[in-house]
Amino acid sequence: MKRLKDFSKQRWTALALLAFVVLLIGSILIVPLLNQSMALSEEKNELIFRVQRYQRIISRKDEVFKNIEKIKADYQTQGYFSNQTTAALASADLQQVIKAAVTSADGTLTSTQVMPGKNEGEFTLIAVKVRMSGDIETLRSVLYRIETAVPLLVIDELDIRPERGVRNRKTRQLEPSNKLNVSFQVSSFMSKQS
Repeated sequence: MKRLKDFSKQRWTALALLAFVVLLIGSILIVPLLNQSMALSEEKNELIFRVQRYQRIISRKDEVFKNIEKIKADYQTQGYFSNQTTAALASADLQQVIKAAVTSADGTLTSTQVMPGKNEGEFTLIAVKVRMSGDIETLRSVLYRIETAVPLLVIDELDIRPERGVRNRKTRQLEPSNKLNVSFQVSSFMSKQS
């Protein structure tokens, strides 16, 4: 009987040892395989999501190209850019716009100087340096006309200086002047001709 109990005890010990070995081998081999399988499954799902997103994007490409063509047509008809064929003609137009703005505001146009054109992507930057004189209302009117002009004009490097007053011969005092000497740069863009 004692042998039977010892045998039974040894059998349970052996079974427990076998179960422990099986669990140990399972945790060493099977758990990493399960983890890798889950990681691969997540990666597969992420790739499927990306493919579906790219397919949605690709399916809209015709719509995007139509919108691009519409935007190009709109910008051509809005007249925001000079439609002259050369930079010299665009500069001459720009000088005429500036001259008209200054003379209609009762200002005095001292000088205009055409700056060399700069290529900026698909456009050519046309710039003119301007010197003028007038009072504050003249300046306001000129700046308003330039800012609201079509094609689109941009004012840079604005420098405003008061004109020196005139000395009164009798009192020998300087009489203040409401005149201003103004210099600025006006820029416009024209499309590059192909």
